[in-house]
Amino acid sequence: MASNQQTRPGIGELAKDSASRRIGVVMGEIGGRVQMRPIPGGREWDAMPDNVVALSAREELSARLATRNGNSRIGL
Repeated sequence: MASNQQTRPGIGELAKDSASRRIGVVMGEIGGRVQMRPIPGGREWDAMPDNVVALSAREELSARLATRNGNSRIGL
């Protein structure tokens, strides 16, 4: 039986915080909130679980490419 329900991304996966419109890596869940970190690293932020959604293939590719381009600009 197929389900139309989308599951929330797991730890280590890319996701979008639809409230802040930020994309990051899911780091964990504490106190009913999801901790997310920017792809290139940095300070985590809290997101409400209902606002954390999986990226489309296009969004994921775009986010990874933007990170790689940013890293190449600084010589990483």
